[in-house]
Amino acid sequence: MLLDVNVTFGAVLAVLLALAAAVVAVTRLGRARDTLLAGGRAAVQLVAVSLVIGWVVRSVPLLLCFLLLMYAVAVRTAGRRVVPAPGSGWWWAGVPIAAAVAPVVLALVATGLVPVKGVTLVPVTGILVGGALTATVLAGRRALDELETRRGEVEAGLAIGLVEREARLEVARPAAADALLPGMDQTRTVGLVTLPGAFVGMLLGGASPLHAGAVQLFVLIALLAVQAVAAATALELVARGRMVRPRAGEGRSFVQGLTAGS
Repeated sequence: MLLDVNVTFGAVLAVLLALAAAVVAVTRLGRARDTLLAGGRAAVQLVAVSLVIGWVVRSVPLLLCFLLLMYAVAVRTAGRRVVPAPGSGWWWAGVPIAAAVAPVVLALVATGLVPVKGVTLVPVTGILVGGALTATVLAGRRALDELETRRGEVEAGLAIGLVEREARLEVARPAAADALLPGMDQTRTVGLVTLPGAFVGMLLGGASPLHAGAVQLFVLIALLAVQAVAAATALELVARGRMVRPRAGEGRSFVQGLTAGS
């Protein structure tokens, strides 16, 4: 095994989590409580998944329900990160994730590359949903932040005859493109800076280095496709005013305000 799960393991995890929370608190990067809660939730959720996964993989209906649960949690997480205000349309965050992940998973199952078995479908889908979640959050937040900061430029675009969607895209597109940088950097530096989890996991499972490398390459390329679609879809939803963020003290969003005033 890569790690021995014992008392020392638990103690080291607790120290690392406390260190992370302390750094966040001292440097005022956020709330230390959020860091501690994130670590605690991760522990509880991984224990629960470890206990449930062996039961789920034995039944296709249960497997599909588990995948839908993964998707639902991702949608809720993305929605709260991008447009946290009540009634602001956070559920639209589910569109980029579904548009990015569903075609890739269906293609993998249809071609037989990934069998409909929990031991393969759950981790592959989980990786892709996680990548789509990250891209949706980054693209959506960066696009909305840019629209708030550069409101005057959007209004100037409307003044010279651009339609609302085009004016927003001109401002938000460069910022939303930053959502693709983490995936691109990971792909460019794989094997040189880091050895990702899929590669290491297959090696520990007894696979040959060549086979492990092929699987990791597949995961990285699939992630590039998923993140590109998710980021592009999130940007389009922001440009069309579907994903919005009400300004402080106001009941409607900046984008809705532009629509009402034009």
